[in-house]
Amino acid sequence: MKTSYGNTRQHLLEIGHQIMAAKGFSSVGLNEILAAAGVPKGSFYHYFPSKERYGQAVLEAYFESYLEAQKQRFEDSDIAAAERLLGYWQQWLLCNSSACDDQKCLVVKLSAEVADLSEAMRLTLRDGTDKVIEQLSDCIRAGQVDGSLIVTDAQATAVMLYQLWLGASLLAKLHRTSVPMEQAMRMTHRVLLGR
Repeated sequence: MKTSYGNTRQHLLEIGHQIMAAKGFSSVGLNEILAAAGVPKGSFYHYFPSKERYGQAVLEAYFESYLEAQKQRFEDSDIAAAERLLGYWQQWLLCNSSACDDQKCLVVKLSAEVADLSEAMRLTLRDGTDKVIEQLSDCIRAGQVDGSLIVTDAQATAVMLYQLWLGASLLAKLHRTSVPMEQAMRMTHRVLLGR
């Protein structure tokens, strides 16, 4: 049975996420992607005019999924905002430490690599991370309202924490240890809760 066009496109995006999360963008050839997806070259070019546009589409799909999951977590008003935020960072620690190989963060993996390589991909990463930070800010504001957070400037705190965790993720990869992530968690507790 032939795969429908919509399913083929989505399948290519999922395969791209898996491969790029493991190997980056530049070191992955089109033939490797096609072999892993089991899709002919003509089908690839039906959806994507170039590898660069494909990389951009992988990032767009990644952010769409990531932001939806983050939104659901942060909008759960049955849980105090502080607990929602700390749960988010705990999940980040688990999924970006050396022990976890699933769903690696494409922001951590690709930002430095593609920033000078592809303007379109750089802008997609920039816009996606801006949206992540805005959702963090919104949840911090909710914590100010419900009294679970001691933060005075939600936007500045969201930016600082996101930068802290990106840096910790990179250091965890360099040192092959979760220690930087654990240190980021301790600092996050201090910033959000004063302890």
